[in-house]
Amino acid sequence: MLQGIVVCGVCGDRMTVRYHVTGGQLVAHYMCQRRGIEAGKPICQHVPGAQIDAAVGQRLIESLTPLNLDVALAVEQELQSRLDEADTLRHQQVERARYEADLARRRYMRVDPDNRLVADSLEAQWNDKLRSVQAAEQEYERHRQADRCALDEQQKAAIHALALAHDFPRVWNDPDTPPRERKRLLRLLIEDVTLIKGETISVHIRFKGGATQTQTLGRPKNAWQLRHTDPQVIEAIDDLLNHHTEKHIATRLNEQGLRSGTGNPFNRRIIAKLRDAYGLKPRYDRLRDKGMLTKHEVAKQLDVSVDTVKIWRRAQRLKAHAFNDKGEYLYEPLDHGRPTKYAWQWSQKQARAQSLATDRTNEVQYET
Repeated sequence: MLQGIVVCGVCGDRMTVRYHVTGGQLVAHYMCQRRGIEAGKPICQHVPGAQIDAAVGQRLIESLTPLNLDVALAVEQELQSRLDEADTLRHQQVERARYEADLARRRYMRVDPDNRLVADSLEAQWNDKLRSVQAAEQEYERHRQADRCALDEQQKAAIHALALAHDFPRVWNDPDTPPRERKRLLRLLIEDVTLIKGETISVHIRFKGGATQTQTLGRPKNAWQLRHTDPQVIEAIDDLLNHHTEKHIATRLNEQGLRSGTGNPFNRRIIAKLRDAYGLKPRYDRLRDKGMLTKHEVAKQLDVSVDTVKIWRRAQRLKAHAFNDKGEYLYEPLDHGRPTKYAWQWSQKQARAQSLATDRTNEVQYET
């Protein structure tokens, strides 16, 4: 938006525009690189333009109000009275020239014709006065036409601006308004914009006519800050790790309409990266802290094979909790109130007895 009218507040040179593609969109950056190109010196300033353009546009909308235009019309009326006074003074100069020319004419007419030297001198004075009258009339007419044109243009501009004061925000914010039209509107009202980048960015706006405004903006965020995930999302992930695996956490967050710092839906890999980046305790460690056992530890306590432990988990004879999305589990602590080994042996005998009973029933039905 400020191409050609943005000034570096450090060295005073005009800043140029360089474009970058960010997120598939063309983004402007204002750069003070004239001395770098001509003399090989480092770049003086480098300011992203999106934030600057938005701030200047908002200031422009706030400045173009009906109240400000009423003040402009009052100033215009004062200028009109000043123009009338100047016209009166210039008209008096024309009348004085005419009076002096008429006085020279009467002196010439009264001279004795026989006195040729005096007559020639008075005639020359009369001709000079006539030329002065002509010059005064031409000067008067020229100023009068110039004042009339200037006044007419000011009146037209004031009338158009008064109507534009109500439509300007709509026109400026309309997405169908081409950028070149916004540039034209901006240059009608703003002379130049000076940028100074420090801990903050100072934007000094100089309007047509000499009025100035200054605005302070925060420094634009770096790339990693723009991709920063909301802290509330990190807290939610930390809480969900107590009950769910990373894949299920991603599903829950997506169902709530939450997105990652890059604006993408969550998946298992993103949850894992965020967990590592923010130092969140893995689900495996959380379950181990609660006393959960591995399948090998359970198999050793029950004096059975690891495959038997898996079978009992699938048969819901053991309570287990998945600690990842690969089908790996940790098991709740066993009942230490009685010999767990014999309890499971008893359960195994019951299962065998039930199986034998079922086989006998099937055999009787077959014989029948």
